[in-house]
Amino acid sequence: MDKHSQYDRHHPDASASGPRPVLEGPDIARVLTRIAHEIVERAKGADDVVLLGIPTRGVHLARRLAAKLEEITERKVPVGSLDITMYRDDLRMHPPRALARTEIPGDGIDGRLVVLVDDVLFSGRTIRAALDALNDIGRPRAVQLAVLVDRGHRELPIRADYVGKNLPTSLRETVKVQLAEEDGRDTVLLGVKQDAPDDQR
Repeated sequence: MDKHSQYDRHHPDASASGPRPVLEGPDIARVLTRIAHEIVERAKGADDVVLLGIPTRGVHLARRLAAKLEEITERKVPVGSLDITMYRDDLRMHPPRALARTEIPGDGIDGRLVVLVDDVLFSGRTIRAALDALNDIGRPRAVQLAVLVDRGHRELPIRADYVGKNLPTSLRETVKVQLAEEDGRDTVLLGVKQDAPDDQR
């Protein structure tokens, strides 16, 4: 997942107005509703589903999905967060990262269907780290993955079970998700990255 928020507006492939939105607030709401219905269908009611968001924006998306699942099923769906910082395989190549919070619902994850939630699926390395972190916490019945955007360029054999939008990109492009809880608005922006090394996830 690409966390960069700055773009090279002078790149010849960039538009004069800089990053362009590919999803707006109503689009994001619609795809989350669709994903929630897909989870209910595949989980046959979502009775044992636990949602774990990957910080930061994955946590907000997980909470939104939990609210939509509650609307559909009329029961609360446990939701938490899973920090993967210490499980990343690039710790030695980047400055120290601030730890986020891991919050596991009170009933735990053993024997449950855990749906990991993230904003952008890119190389797959974040999800590999999340699976390692999950292994240290408990033993779920199964693990699935829901992402708002899949931009391709996988480096590991990881595939999302639920995708809001498949967005083919080049490696010179960046995908930035902004959510109201964190950024004051809901949008997905496609831009052109600077020459700095990319934070591939």
